[in-house]
Amino acid sequence: MYMEQDSSRLRRFLISGIIFVLIAAMIMANSVAFQLFDSMLQGFFVTDSQTSFKTLVMTIVSALGSPKMAVVYVVIIAFLLWGFKYKIPAIWAIATLGSGDVVAFLVKNVVKRARPAQHLAGDDGFSFPSGHVFGMFIIAAILFLVVIPNIQRGLWRLLCQILIVIFLILLAISRVYLYAHYPSDVIGAMLLAYTWVQVAEWLYVWFAPILKRWKFVANSQI
Repeated sequence: MYMEQDSSRLRRFLISGIIFVLIAAMIMANSVAFQLFDSMLQGFFVTDSQTSFKTLVMTIVSALGSPKMAVVYVVIIAFLLWGFKYKIPAIWAIATLGSGDVVAFLVKNVVKRARPAQHLAGDDGFSFPSGHVFGMFIIAAILFLVVIPNIQRGLWRLLCQILIVIFLILLAISRVYLYAHYPSDVIGAMLLAYTWVQVAEWLYVWFAPILKRWKFVANSQI
């Protein structure tokens, strides 16, 4: 089975979840220290470093990492998994992103953080956490957990992992560079996504064997 019982999962969930809640609380309280933290990081990635080429690259990366693209990616992943008889992992992948997006949406509307003043008109809605980074982190987790393990060659597995991590880093930077988010928005998105993945893994461990009894997925690998 792709995911097994893991005694450290609860600890990971609590650590990432508590840090996320603390960040959200400081943002809602308009913490001066946190505003300084965001300003320092934003200045590092943006001030005197913007060029037309960088802006083009960051715009492309941001477009490839949008929430809509995350849906496209998970549908493709699920389709391929289903075709190769990994039906339960396919269901899990879609459910993980779908439910996670609901959680992120609810958090956005609880925290209600406005975006940076310089943000593009196309970036609407609340700022915390970053929907782009959240969705792509979930996609990355799905790839790491149920897709990459099926790649036979170790070198190809490693290459895929490196490329995914690089893209995630570039996406996080792009959202700050384009003034779509504060740095703490992308950090919060990663923490929330990681926390949600722990929940999704736990649910998989418990429910995959139960789903295996259903006729339409009885021949599925788990």
